[in-house]
Amino acid sequence: MLKAKIFVQLKASVLDPQGKAVTNSLHSLGYTAIRDTRVSKYIELLIEEDDPEKAEYLVNSICDKLLANPNTEHYRFELEQV
Repeated sequence: MLKAKIFVQLKASVLDPQGKAVTNSLHSLGYTAIRDTRVSKYIELLIEEDDPEKAEYLVNSICDKLLANPNTEHYRFELEQV
C-alpha cells in the first residue's frame, strides 16, 4: 500500500483572499513581521497499489480531475510505502 501526500497551492499570479485574511489577523495579534501568507491544501490518500508508477498515474489523474483547478492551482505529491 502507498500513501500519497498531495500539496495543492494557488499559482503565484492568483490572489489569495484567505491568505490575506490570515495576514491581517496575524498583524492584529502583533505579528507585524509577517508580510504575506498563502493558504494551501494538504490531502492524504491511501492507495491499494504497490507499483509506484501506477500509483503516480492514479494520483495525477485524481489531482487533474478533482483536487486541483488547473487554471488557478498547481500541485505536487510524494508517495511513501505504508
